[in-house]
Amino acid sequence: MLEPHTFFTNMVDELVEFSEYDPELADGLKWIDGEAQKRGITFYEMVFFVLHKYDVNIKAKEWLETRN
Repeated sequence: MLEPHTFFTNMVDELVEFSEYDPELADGLKWIDGEAQKRGITFYEMVFFVLHKYDVNIKAKEWLETRN
């Protein structure tokens, strides 16, 4: 079984490879790379940050919808 870190980096690497066939994904990954460079963090850290923020926002919206 792969370590969680290895699984994540392999998944991101596959997304990068697939972006060759998906221009919108390629643009998003370029943006993530630029943001990572601005913040002085790795590309993988920035991908994790973006995915984590998205997940938190989705869960917050679900919580608000079920709250009312």
